[in-house]
Amino acid sequence: MKPAAFTYHRPASLDEALALLAQWGPEARLLAGGQSLGPMLNLRVARPAHVIDVNDLTEFAYVRDAGDAVEVGGLTRHYQLADSPALLRHCPLLPQAARTIGHYAIRQRGTLGGSLANADPAAQLALVAVALDARLTLARRGGRREVAAKDFFQAAMTTALEPQEMLLSVRFPKFKVGEVSAYRMFNRRHGDYALVAVAATLAVEGGLVQRLRLAVSGTSSVPQRLDAVTAPFEGQPVNDAWVIDVATAVANAVQPDDDERLPATYRRELAHTLALRALTRTLEKLEGVVA
Repeated sequence: MKPAAFTYHRPASLDEALALLAQWGPEARLLAGGQSLGPMLNLRVARPAHVIDVNDLTEFAYVRDAGDAVEVGGLTRHYQLADSPALLRHCPLLPQAARTIGHYAIRQRGTLGGSLANADPAAQLALVAVALDARLTLARRGGRREVAAKDFFQAAMTTALEPQEMLLSVRFPKFKVGEVSAYRMFNRRHGDYALVAVAATLAVEGGLVQRLRLAVSGTSSVPQRLDAVTAPFEGQPVNDAWVIDVATAVANAVQPDDDERLPATYRRELAHTLALRALTRTLEKLEGVVA
């Protein structure tokens, strides 16, 4: 199939893009990497009257140090996330997850802002944003606002973005000194979205867990950060038994639904296994077994 007819716009500035969004609002869709919108247009799942191509706004393709955070522009491509020295040093979970997105061609074109705005509940970057308490800057003509990742994702394919808004940038808090992370996912075929995924970060001091962050996707309509699950395990000595206990608590906490692809019991078991693998990986990094 081919897209339904639409009017194509290619603004040369942010002000022009926001003016178009203010004018057309719900009738318009933004085009960045096109990795989700392109197929939706071709299948006529999306039928916007106006497509606003923002690829000329290259000033929003960046990764930069922002004090206690790393700020990433919404037009930053997935491959740039995977290779960024600043992210590898201060926020390594994001590059780890970005490397698993789709295939080479998708990583060359897909963008951070596009992935987050699309809000597929299985997407890697949405899970990382929730896991790391990222904060998103949204712009409209006349103003900007900041939204926490946990509040941005409202349901599958649904976000806090208003029709006149554009996602400009995301701030990812820097890791603590010595903090490590791991991302683990399961899919049936390389390049597919994850059926279930787990993102974890771990900071240890004096042999005791100083901070544990763990988030899961594929078990609800939005990525979940399981703070109520992880809190009791902070302050404890970290060892193999601790890993097993945390993974068991994760499996007991998630409440997936049965669907046409997987029964809930299988998703719960995947959450358990992936939590085990992610946490085991963080322990290996703490012990210097792997980089």
